[in-house]
Amino acid sequence: MEEEHPKGSYNNASHQPNISESEKKSRTTVYIRGGSARFICGIIIAIIILAGLAALILWLVYRPSKPKFTVVSAAVYDLNNATSPSPSPPAISTTFQFTITVRNPSRRSSIRYDRLLGYVLYHNQAITPPSPLPPMYQEEDSTVAISPILGGDQFVPISSDLASGFATDEAYGVVPLRVVLMGRIKYKSGVFRSGWFSMYVRCDVLVGLKKGLVGQLPLLLSPACNIDV
Repeated sequence: MEEEHPKGSYNNASHQPNISESEKKSRTTVYIRGGSARFICGIIIAIIILAGLAALILWLVYRPSKPKFTVVSAAVYDLNNATSPSPSPPAISTTFQFTITVRNPSRRSSIRYDRLLGYVLYHNQAITPPSPLPPMYQEEDSTVAISPILGGDQFVPISSDLASGFATDEAYGVVPLRVVLMGRIKYKSGVFRSGWFSMYVRCDVLVGLKKGLVGQLPLLLSPACNIDV
């Protein structure tokens, strides 16, 4: 009669390895170190998420708004649309003055303007040379007016078609112009300061300009200016 072995006794005896005390301590140490690393990583991730949320909240609270430009008046003090002898191209010299309101709609951000230039276009061609303008600082939620004088006695070469078109518009007494302001701006919101941003402002206007007229011009159309920052 075969001797019966207790159920499972053979398997237990053959498959359970003998683990020394030093190996048990080593495994425990690895487990503890792994748990500590996961805990530290969790803290770092939480700090990064909280910092991101804080930055987002600050940006939403202090985010700056683009300034708004509007031409409110125009004047001409000199206009000479001359046709030079061939082969030289026609040229024009003129002096305009535009009063432009600048609105900072932000209640938390002030704006600093720098490296400003202004000039006048007629049908996308310059009729005045670029004129440097002084830097400017604008408080929060404020409106200021600037009155740059653009042009001078310097002749600017133009095409024959442009000279003819300008003379025709001048005869009708309605001349479309574009006032361009370029420069850079910086925002300040409390203790936060932005970097410099390029600014490009385009103001399309219709003025009542006739030959021989000097001084204030009727402003026939002056929508809000377009600005790229």
